[in-house]
Amino acid sequence: MGALLTKGHSLHLISESWPSSHASNDNIEYHQVSACQSRGERVLHFARGVEQTLQSLKVDCVFSLERTFQQDIYRAGDGVHAVWLERQRTFAPVWKKPFCGLGGHHRNVLALERKTLHPSNTRFIIANSNMVRNEIVARFSFPPERIRVIPNGVNLGKFHNVHREQARTQFGLKPQDFVLLFVGSGWERKGLAYSIQLLRDLQKMEPMLPPPFKSVKLLVVGKGRPPLFAESGVIYAGPVSEVESAYTAADLLAFLPVYEPAANVVSEALASGLPVLTTAFNGAAERIVQGENGHVFASPTQREAIRAAALEWMKRNTRISFAPQQLSMDRNVEDTLEVISLAIENRP
Repeated sequence: MGALLTKGHSLHLISESWPSSHASNDNIEYHQVSACQSRGERVLHFARGVEQTLQSLKVDCVFSLERTFQQDIYRAGDGVHAVWLERQRTFAPVWKKPFCGLGGHHRNVLALERKTLHPSNTRFIIANSNMVRNEIVARFSFPPERIRVIPNGVNLGKFHNVHREQARTQFGLKPQDFVLLFVGSGWERKGLAYSIQLLRDLQKMEPMLPPPFKSVKLLVVGKGRPPLFAESGVIYAGPVSEVESAYTAADLLAFLPVYEPAANVVSEALASGLPVLTTAFNGAAERIVQGENGHVFASPTQREAIRAAALEWMKRNTRISFAPQQLSMDRNVEDTLEVISLAIENRP
C-alpha cells in the first residue's frame, strides 16, 4: 500500500477490520465488511461483502489477498486448500483421518477456491512459490502464463543488529545448548510434532554431541496451546514481538511442515544467517541449496536423514552466508507493482 501511495495511486481498502492509524491517509478509503461469527460461513460472508462493496466503486484494479468471487489479481498466499487437506489426511493419526476436511468451513473454502482459481474470475495470480504455481495449474487448469511467482520478502535490516549472548539469555539458554528453532502458529500443518521428534532423537545422543554442545533444546516461538506436560528441553516462548532475537539465539531452524505455501520463517532464518531444515512440502524450500544453507527432505517422517543433517550442522557450528537481493522486501514490492501495472494496462 505504501509503495502504491508513493507512486500517486489512490486506494480502496476492503477488510473486516483495520487499525485506524493505517487507514487515516487521505488517499486510502476504508470499507469495512461486517465480521461473521460462524467459522463455517465466514469466508463466504466476507466474499459476498467484498462483491457488494465493489458494486459501488469505480476502480482500475482489484487486488485480493483473500479468496473472493472475482478480482483482477489474486495473491495465493495461503496456497491451495485442497492440497493441504489431502496432506493432512496423509499425515494425521489413524483415528483423526476420517475427520479431516469435515465441516462447513472446509466445504466453503473449497467451493470458494474453485471460484477464485477459475480463469474466468481472476485475470492474474501471484504465487509465492513455484510449488503453489504448479498446484494451481495442475488442479484448476489456470493458464500458466497468467501466474507470476513472486517470493515473499523480508526486512533485511532488522536481522543484523541483535547481540547473540543477550538473545540466548532472554530465552534462558546456556552456552553448551544446541538450540533448534521452530517459529509459527498452526502447529499441525507446520510440523511442530516432527521438530519435537528431532529433539528426542538428538537428546538420545547427548553424551556423544560434538563440543562445545552438551545438550539440545527446542525453542518454540508462536501462537499455540502448549501441552499440559511439556517435553523435556522444549521452551514454549509464545508470540515474540522481536522475533529476530529468536533467530539470533538459535543454531538451526527445524521447520518440517506437511504443507506450507512458502514459509516466511525460512527467509527470516536465512536473512539471520541461520541454516534451515525443511521439507519439500514447503514452497520456501526452493531457497535452500542442499548442504550450503540447509537441507530439504522429501517427507518430515525421514527421521534418520533429518537427525544426520542436524548433527552435520552441529559439527559445523557456524552461521551461513546469503544473497540479500533474493530476500528483500523491496524486490517483492517492485515485482508486485509490475503485475498491478500489467493488469491496469490490459484491463478489458
